[in-house]
Amino acid sequence: MTKGVGLVLAVVAGLGVAAQSRINGELGHRIGDGIVAAVFSFGSGFVVLVCAIPLMRKGLRAIREALRARTLLWWQCLGGSCGALLVATQGLTVATIGVAVFTVAIVAGQSISSLIVDRAGLAPGGVRPVTAPRAIGAALCVVAVVIAVGDRLSDTQALVLAILPAIAGFGLAWQQAVNGRVYQASGSVLPTTLVNFSAGTVTLLLLLAIDLAVRGLPHSLPSNLWLYSGGLLGIIFIGVASAVVGRIGVLLLGMGMIAGQVIGAVLIDLLLPTASGPPTAPTLVGAALALVAVVFASRPTKAVT
Repeated sequence: MTKGVGLVLAVVAGLGVAAQSRINGELGHRIGDGIVAAVFSFGSGFVVLVCAIPLMRKGLRAIREALRARTLLWWQCLGGSCGALLVATQGLTVATIGVAVFTVAIVAGQSISSLIVDRAGLAPGGVRPVTAPRAIGAALCVVAVVIAVGDRLSDTQALVLAILPAIAGFGLAWQQAVNGRVYQASGSVLPTTLVNFSAGTVTLLLLLAIDLAVRGLPHSLPSNLWLYSGGLLGIIFIGVASAVVGRIGVLLLGMGMIAGQVIGAVLIDLLLPTASGPPTAPTLVGAALALVAVVFASRPTKAVT
């Protein structure tokens, strides 16, 4: 796989994240509980993958052997927990702040943490130095978030809700790195994705137990089947990300996915606006700046650290 092909696949994966964000956000809005919506999303993907276990026995056996040999560590199998946080924030925030602002907020956390994860060598590709374009690209992503939410500085609720996807985005880089390690051990996408969804489903079930104890069961569930398709999209983009991260690195994977997320989010909010309305001018400017950051961060140059 060439670097160019890997970057294109990363963009496609990002489009899937944007679509999932809208689906899970709408499901959370209709149910009135973002945690329950997240469980449906992650749980549906988990059920599909469990049904496919006969097709991944070789890969699962390889993961078990890698764990025994300690070439794969147990905590490297917990990347799905960060994915669970992302899906939970989709259900909790997207209906209020819109897909575009949600996505640009993810960008800030994801771009900064990608630098840290790459520098620490947590992904299969090993240590990737912090270069000037990468550092500037990450900084531009943060500026993009500030611009995107600039017209909402007086809206305390919107600002607080925007912080949640930023935190979720910070965990995405670590998730992509450790999922890459699992893929390296298994040599296959499906077993890697199953490990991811297993960790995420367990995390969400623990959150659900707390949520139900506090809020009780939701009154009703929507009948529209497309609202429950977020898990299937998750299978696709988690699998793609785990397959390409070792080739292009966490930061470039993250930037490619950000490009896909930003493009998809703006189109979705323009065509199917949420309660927050269509994207505002500052949001569009922030989205454009995030794309500039992706292009800039992908430029090769000498390391600065």
